[in-house]
Amino acid sequence: MHPRALVMAAALLITLPTAAAGLRDLAQAAGIHFGTAVNVEALNTDAAYAHLLAREFNLVTPENAMKFTVVHPERERYDFTQADALVAFAEAHAMQVNGHVLVWHQQLPDWLMQGQFSQDELKAILREHIQTLVTRYRGRVASWDVAAEAVGEDGQPRDTFWSRGIGPDYLALAFRWAHEADPQAHLRYNDYGGEGAGAKADGIYRIVADLRWQGVPIHGVGLQMHVSPDDAPPSKDLRANLQRLAALGLATHISEMDVMLPVPASRANLNKQAVIYRDTLKVCLAQPQCRSFSTWGTTDRYSWIPEYFPGKGAALLFGEDGQPKPVYESVRRVLRAARASKR
Repeated sequence: MHPRALVMAAALLITLPTAAAGLRDLAQAAGIHFGTAVNVEALNTDAAYAHLLAREFNLVTPENAMKFTVVHPERERYDFTQADALVAFAEAHAMQVNGHVLVWHQQLPDWLMQGQFSQDELKAILREHIQTLVTRYRGRVASWDVAAEAVGEDGQPRDTFWSRGIGPDYLALAFRWAHEADPQAHLRYNDYGGEGAGAKADGIYRIVADLRWQGVPIHGVGLQMHVSPDDAPPSKDLRANLQRLAALGLATHISEMDVMLPVPASRANLNKQAVIYRDTLKVCLAQPQCRSFSTWGTTDRYSWIPEYFPGKGAALLFGEDGQPKPVYESVRRVLRAARASKR
């Protein structure tokens, strides 16, 4: 690990409470992991952000630190600086880590995208990449998003760099290679836009059902839940989707939730946001196979949304100042009620 990351992790271990009251404690009592995506640069430079992470969450996913272009910038060189810092922080604060993401068609380095590789060479590159990461964190990263967003909006398999270069079996190969590297890790498929009903949801179901039919070691499905008040799926559709995935023998996860609003956010929209988070969490808690609920970011200050959707934002539980928003109390009430029902 980079010396600075070691110093930071040690300092945070000393200064942060290990059992501070927060959503993580309520979630644990309710029988679910409550997580967030982590901006490692902010983790290393913003003490208030690190404090919030440790208090409120018991599951962390690297937002970018384990993506191909970050961790494997050159063919013969890996850079684990950011990933090591995140894993060290998680271990210091009794957090589970979800590795993200081993096979995705975006954020690939130039050496890979511009190389003239044969099918066999690409297979060897991908296998080495997957097994290098999974082996390095074997026993320390509990779950992996092995593949993400391999289904198009029409519900058909997406045409990607990997599907073109390796063939349609690249998904099955990726899961098998990850399982070889860490047989104890929980392996997930992760996608957006398929939380409720429709062509994409059906496409995701078909692809994971086919992997199960082939005997591929896939254990769960992450439903990202990047939504707005205008397009959040009805609770009944989300419930039906979770049930049919569970019937395949798969765990489910709300894996990247945020609810973007026009900014500055109105009180009415903040209240709508709180209702969407509340209802989604309730559906997850009601399904025994729904194992975790994660937001894609902690505070609005570090959210990805404003960069990609100008004029939108305010999507998370905490504002840019790190203070809880109405949605925070809405989520807290749901978790408190779930904890009470377990007693």
